[in-house]
Amino acid sequence: EMSAAGSKYIDTEVENAINGVKQMKTLMDKTSKDHQAILHTLEETKRRKEEAVQLAREKEQQLAAKQEVCNETMLALWEECKPCLKHTCMRFYSRTCRSGSGLVGRQLEEFLNHSSPFSIWVNGERIDSLLERDQRQERQFEDLEERFGLLEDGVDDIFQDSTQVYSRMYPFFRAPFGSFREAFRPPVQHVRLPLRSGRFSRDLHPFFQHPHHSFHHIFQPLFEMTQRMLEEMQGSWEHPLGRAGLSAESRNFSDERMVCREIRRNSAGCLRMRDECEKCREILSVDCWQTDPAQSQLREQLEDALRLAERFTRRYDDLLRTFQAEMLNTTSLLDQLNSQFGWVSRLANITQGTDSFLQVTTVLSKAPNLEDPSAPPDTQVTVQLFDSEPLSLTVPGDISWDDPRFMEIVAEQALQHYKQ
Repeated sequence: EMSAAGSKYIDTEVENAINGVKQMKTLMDKTSKDHQAILHTLEETKRRKEEAVQLAREKEQQLAAKQEVCNETMLALWEECKPCLKHTCMRFYSRTCRSGSGLVGRQLEEFLNHSSPFSIWVNGERIDSLLERDQRQERQFEDLEERFGLLEDGVDDIFQDSTQVYSRMYPFFRAPFGSFREAFRPPVQHVRLPLRSGRFSRDLHPFFQHPHHSFHHIFQPLFEMTQRMLEEMQGSWEHPLGRAGLSAESRNFSDERMVCREIRRNSAGCLRMRDECEKCREILSVDCWQTDPAQSQLREQLEDALRLAERFTRRYDDLLRTFQAEMLNTTSLLDQLNSQFGWVSRLANITQGTDSFLQVTTVLSKAPNLEDPSAPPDTQVTVQLFDSEPLSLTVPGDISWDDPRFMEIVAEQALQHYKQ
């Protein structure tokens, strides 16, 4: 009778937990639908960005084929521009950045020796920057997509295990639960952008075998890392080096760190300091209109393509931020539900053929309290819940064995131990 009374309480708790898992599944399915909309927008933005970058590169190549028209003038200016550019960049770097000035100096020297004034004349560093950002965005997207897939798989595993638990406990309710499962598993056509690398092999999947782990394990480190990266890149658009000047008053610490990273990664970043050198500025002002009007038209087309590509690159950054923020919001809600109800999925492999979840082994009156001999002695109950080891629990002596609260207290304590 005690086992039956205790199992009745456990049955109710299991049913409540299964309903909680249903909430998790409902939330995940809605998030998956929203995710598909984000993917379509990302895909369209990426396509238009790549088209603009490709157009810019074509115009750059066409200009490069014509550069001999102004080559003599620009080469003379370039020989006077290079030492000033190197001096200006290295002075800024040594004053602002913590270390690595020697290595950066050698890299810059090699870069300038193999470059031409044409790279300044067509703002070539803007194309380099766009291509570099495109690679970073692709890595961020791959990471987010991999983690989103793991999140979906984790919730689906918990839901499927809970389906088995429900079917074994309540076979006559199997159809309604099945209807729920079908209702919340619509035929969504998952359209994911193709991943170019298989750096992940779902190694994190076993993480979900224990439902009490936090779903934030998947997203939080990635969010913090890419959020910093996106903020730095946003600063590079808003405060391009050279236009904002090099005085300490015109930059904040975040801007300086961003510039230091950029120069270490790519010496072409020093080209942004061309405005600090008179001969470099003169290269920008070289007008080839009189000798070849088509060059001016090509240059305008190049500028238009670059502006368009930069606009779509910023848009892609914004979409990635939105994706991250929505994922963190969803994982926060899933964490709360999982901590309350995810434990029920562990029962999928242990409920087969079990008549009673809670088995009472022994019930004993403990020794009287020496400090208060008149007080009724507490009761020690040994029980086994699901597949756990036997547990020894204590019920206050003022609650008699035939009190309905007696087994409710035992079952509640046993379940708390099992969850822990």
